[in-house]
Amino acid sequence: MSPSSLGREIHLVSNPPGLPAPEHFRIAEVPVPRPARGQLLVRNRQFLVFAGLRTLVSRQGEGFPIPPLKPGEPLIGPALGEVVAAGPEAGDVPVGTLVTHLLGWREFAVVDADAVQVVPAGHPDPVALLSTASAAYGALTRLTRLREGETVLVTGAAGGVGSLAGQVARLLGAGRVVGTTRSPGKAERLRQELGYDAVVVPGTDPLADRLAEAAPDGYDVIVDNVGGEQLAAALEVARPGARVGLVGALSGQFDPVLSGGTSPAPIDTYLLIRQSVSLLGYQGGDHPGVEEEWREKLADWLRAGDIVYPYVTLPGMDRAPGALQELHQGRHFGTLVVRI
Repeated sequence: MSPSSLGREIHLVSNPPGLPAPEHFRIAEVPVPRPARGQLLVRNRQFLVFAGLRTLVSRQGEGFPIPPLKPGEPLIGPALGEVVAAGPEAGDVPVGTLVTHLLGWREFAVVDADAVQVVPAGHPDPVALLSTASAAYGALTRLTRLREGETVLVTGAAGGVGSLAGQVARLLGAGRVVGTTRSPGKAERLRQELGYDAVVVPGTDPLADRLAEAAPDGYDVIVDNVGGEQLAAALEVARPGARVGLVGALSGQFDPVLSGGTSPAPIDTYLLIRQSVSLLGYQGGDHPGVEEEWREKLADWLRAGDIVYPYVTLPGMDRAPGALQELHQGRHFGTLVVRI
């Protein structure tokens, strides 16, 4: 590439007071950066659209592991790309290597060599490495310690995490797997394509009653991606000694009134005490080794045909400014990625 080469990035125009819309982002053309010592230049191929970005672009994202984005800054997130240049002392990552990293939402990214993960040769589907479902895997294996034959509930089962969480629970020995989603069409796909035993669509009836119908003996393990009313209802039908892994907070992140940095839920704490129910939040940084373990397991399961990785690809950077809005609107099934 010549010194005058340009690449496109998605920049934040302003911190939205509510849900982000396309006008809060813009496509900017910037000079392609050059890698310095210990750095790699990566030409991105795909990047992930994820709900947590709403928190990062909000005005109240302080106090999170990743600092909030400011107007004029490019968006960030998991990306898959090819190394096209390397600076001095950039380690043993040759040009042409396929890697994942966290500087998505741009065509070219300069990344520290020790901040990329090399995609193993022969990987069955490298795009699957953009999935954030390692959180569900970690919640099932580290927080709730799922046991053989137990009944599992996954809230927000049709999203990028939930669509894999139920399948992983089954592979880890769950006897019955139930999910929730707000779309009857997605509910059918969860049953037919991903092997959920039952899927509950919240409606006018009390959600706890619907969940009880799907699993009359209650739930041993709950993987919660939603929070809010769905979490409250799930706790009503939790079995004594149930374990809850809090993975996501979609009810807060998708709420047009809330800031994106909070997700309140009306929880009856007396119920938790009476039933000896435990709630634990999952943070990947608290569990070293889980991400690497997950990547190996996922590749093996994909290669063996034991798991399905559903994702939707939006073609082209022109679709990127509206991608987060499409995610909030629930227009897609599974993981959402933009292909550059």
